[in-house]
Amino acid sequence: MKIVILGAGRIGGSLARNLSNSNYEVCIVDENKNKLSDLEDKLDIMTVEGHASQLSTLKKSGLDEETIIIAVTSNDEVNIVACQIAKKVFNVKKTICRFKDNSYFEQLGIFGDGVIDIPISPEDEITSYLKELIDHPGAGQIETFANGKVKLVSVKAKKKGKLVGRELKGIKDDMPDVDAFIAAIYRKGHPFIPSGDTVIKENDEIYFISSESDIGSIVDEFRDHEEQYSRIMIVGGGKVGFSLAKHLEKSYNVKLIDSNTERCMTLSKELDKTIVLNGSATDETLLKRENISNIDIFCALTDDDETNVMSSLLAKKMGAKKTMIILNNPSYLGLVPGFIDIYIAPYRLTVSSVLQDLRESDVAQDVILKVNTGAEAIEGVVHANEFTSPLFGKPIKDIPLPEGSAIAAIIRHGELIMPSSTVELTLNDHLVIFLSDKNKVGEVEVLFK
Repeated sequence: MKIVILGAGRIGGSLARNLSNSNYEVCIVDENKNKLSDLEDKLDIMTVEGHASQLSTLKKSGLDEETIIIAVTSNDEVNIVACQIAKKVFNVKKTICRFKDNSYFEQLGIFGDGVIDIPISPEDEITSYLKELIDHPGAGQIETFANGKVKLVSVKAKKKGKLVGRELKGIKDDMPDVDAFIAAIYRKGHPFIPSGDTVIKENDEIYFISSESDIGSIVDEFRDHEEQYSRIMIVGGGKVGFSLAKHLEKSYNVKLIDSNTERCMTLSKELDKTIVLNGSATDETLLKRENISNIDIFCALTDDDETNVMSSLLAKKMGAKKTMIILNNPSYLGLVPGFIDIYIAPYRLTVSSVLQDLRESDVAQDVILKVNTGAEAIEGVVHANEFTSPLFGKPIKDIPLPEGSAIAAIIRHGELIMPSSTVELTLNDHLVIFLSDKNKVGEVEVLFK
């Protein structure tokens, strides 16, 4: 299958790397020759230099009826026009279009019938993601599967946590009323699939599967006792900052800082309970005046990585309990270890959305868990084929999976079932599978073809 990616930025580059490793025929288009040269040197892909919404450029990329277009430039209008040309002139198979401005979602029809097959808005995903983390203190990552019925959650085991020093097989005795399964553990940055004899150690990053209602009680078992969050400070009054404040202000005490005076006036009118402050988030006087030492969560959500990193560094130094930031360049994390508790990479969410839409198998969800280590979680529907037919009626532990992967949950007829030696595979089971190496996804996908 041929895929043409428009835009060689962080999202486009990450997609090119993922897709070229999955045996797709990839072409990437951008005006920046240096970005293209860098990708061409590292990957087995075709590159085209030129403007993404010009007919001559799209011709060079070799579009045809079997091509999928992924428009992820930084300009919404360029993405839209490119999809229009791709559909009307080349009749491409599918168009996937990323929007920074989610207001376009309400008017997709005006661009032409069937012009944009799959619209993607990372801003909406980021807002939902942040809100869920704030609602569940102690969780470092929360991913949703099976239309919300299943959650994959990461939590770091703290020294005073009740389960530190315990074997996994004894956890059911500690939490008899909770259904949970530990799918993977990261220890000193390296993932492994645990067994019942595995002993939980301090600073282990635990990935567990549970239902939404059980997240809080499970997380509490791994961490020190902490108060619930009540005071939130948001930096950046853009789409994400505004949307998050709007979602949180009914349940939390929210302050929002933005450096643009006019934007602050607009925010003050559109937000009900949020205190809007005009100024710089790196202004020590302002932070001190607003009692930064009493802030439970400091969220730096501007479009500028440096502002997000530096303001978080200052806030943590001045007493903020937890920092969450948007970060497009993860290499900054090495500069300030310990000062950033949670970072959200927007491109990771976009890449995850695109990947699940490209699967030829029946994959409902595909989530990149760790940007730097290549861990992935995939949810798919089991169908009858030459690989699966001999497995029906047999215990799921007998399913041959690649090393470093594990079945984390089964959803059958809408009900969550935790994996055990007594559970047998049946047709149309939804399986959530954790993989420590995303390059092994193809070996798992045979279950879902």
